Parts: sequence; C-alpha cells; structure tokens
Amino acid sequence: MEDVPRPLPSPPVKFMDRLRAFMRAKRLAFRTEETYCRWIRGYIRFHGMQRPEHLNGEHIDDWLRHLACDRSVSINTQKTALNAVVFLYRQFLRLDIGTLNFTRANKGRKLPVVFSQDEAMRILSFLKGESWLVASLMYGSGLRVMEAVRLRIQDFDFEQQAITVNEAKGNKARRTLLPAALVAPLQAQVEMAMALHRRDCEEGVGAIYRPEANSVSAKHDKTALLYVFPADGPAFCPSMQVMRRHHIREQQVRRAVARAIGKAEIRKAASCHTFRHSFATHLLAAGTDIRTIQELLGHSDVKTTMIYTHVIGEHANDTLSPLDRLAAEHGIS
Repeated sequence: MEDVPRPLPSPPVKFMDRLRAFMRAKRLAFRTEETYCRWIRGYIRFHGMQRPEHLNGEHIDDWLRHLACDRSVSINTQKTALNAVVFLYRQFLRLDIGTLNFTRANKGRKLPVVFSQDEAMRILSFLKGESWLVASLMYGSGLRVMEAVRLRIQDFDFEQQAITVNEAKGNKARRTLLPAALVAPLQAQVEMAMALHRRDCEEGVGAIYRPEANSVSAKHDKTALLYVFPADGPAFCPSMQVMRRHHIREQQVRRAVARAIGKAEIRKAASCHTFRHSFATHLLAAGTDIRTIQELLGHSDVKTTMIYTHVIGEHANDTLSPLDRLAAEHGIS
C-alpha cells in the first residue's frame, strides 16, 4: 500500500524513525515525508554517515553544490532538497544553520509534453474499465494519477458536476471540473464499489481507511469514505493491523496508459501526467482564464501555471511560419 505510512516503533529510537514520528506529528503528507527522508538520507550519506547535528551550513552548501554541479539536478529538484535539510535542522533538530551560500542549479524547467485532442482520444480508445475511467479523469479534470486513484465517493458532486480533490499533493484540497461525459460511468463505478464493500463487510474485511486520522473505521455505514476505484482484493494493512481493501495502485494505471500510448503510436515522451498537462493547455487554448486554470490544478503560485502559455506559444495567434508563407507564395506543397 504505497500511500499508507508504515508503523513506527514505540517509542522510536533510531534517528530516521524519530524524524518520521516528528513529521507525522506535524501532519506532513506521507508523500512529503517520503521525499524529505530520501533527501535527508542522501545528505547524510554524502557526508560519510556523520550525524547531522555535527554538521553545519557549510556542509549543506557542499551538498547542494554537488547536486547542482555534479548531478546537474533541476532548479526545482534542488529546492526540494534544500527544503528537506532546512526542515531537518530548523524544525526537527532546532539548530541554527546560518545563511547558506551554495551554488544554485541552473538547469531550467522543461516545457511539459502535451497531447493534441486527437492523440488524447486515441489513447483513451485503447483503454478500458477502471484504467479508462481514471485516465479520462486525468484528462477531463486535470487530476494527478495519485489523486485519481484515491478518490472517494464523498468527493463527487454529481449535481454540480464538480470533484473535490481532498487527498491532493501537499494535502491542499481543491475543487475541479467533473466532465458531464463521465457522470454516468462514475455513478456505475460508485455502485460497484458499494456492492463490493457490502460483500467485504459480510466477510469481515470491510474496514475503511481514514488518512486524516491514520486509522480505520469499522463502521459499515461510512460508505462516503469508500474508494471509488477499489483494489481487486483485500490485503493486510501493516499500519492498521487489519485486512481491508485499498484503492487500485498507481502503477497499475501507469502501465495501462503506457501500453495505450504505444498502441496509439504516439511518439512523445508521454505518461499519465501528460493528460494533466493537456487538460491545462487545452483549457488555455480555448480561452479559459489563467487564474481559473491555476485553481483547477491546485497550483499555489500562478507562475507555475504560466508555463502552459509557453506551450501554446504564438500558435494561438495564428502565427505563420516563414517557410509556410514562402511555400504558399510559390505554390510549393
């Protein structure tokens, strides 16, 4: 279960276990916990497994310079690494690291790959069942794959044709579009999930996971909390120490989409996330306000959303290539 925190010893003794316990007390998203721990482990290994409290700001500068100069990480990747070690020192260890003076990464952010509308529909045509429905939500609602597979019955407002994304990146809830074309398939999916839950309850495996409390609810009437895309079968949850049914795995959807992209003969470096990029780009090309798109995507800074203006470029203004103009003048096809 890739998005369920593993249990920690009580009391936690090892350094990383104590760090994880502190993060959970701070209510950090599990994805953030995993990311920060990965970077902090890398920082410790880089300095020969020395204890972080024996290191200082100069050691942080050396590590961040290594990431920028030796590993050529992107600007955003270096920022994430910086956030991780700053959290380690300032919040967990309560140590002053002074003013950092490291080499900044200069590997710029690449423009996102997007599908044309025809390409998106061709890919969807090679998908079926839950994979088709999840991919349709990624394209039609701008969801990340992890947001789509975690959707619960309570997240759908069929009357208002809206989705509330509660388990989003950074635990920042937002509201986005629910395409009219998906209302009927989703209602059928909800009925299937509820029927499956009734059977699970009869078999004693009907516990429902509540991420905000990191616990399970044994109350069988809490159907609003049911995952809309349940896993094929129940499995043992080591965190909760119960048998229960989780949602389908992200990797399951990623593999299905990758196969569909191949069958559709799309020659782009595309993935599930390309549907989200395409959602934003196609809305922008259709004249949707950039601030609206920012809210639908859940970006905290409009600068992040502005990258889609570069994807569209001048084509939105019907700019003609000089070669095409020359070809038209001389009748060259």
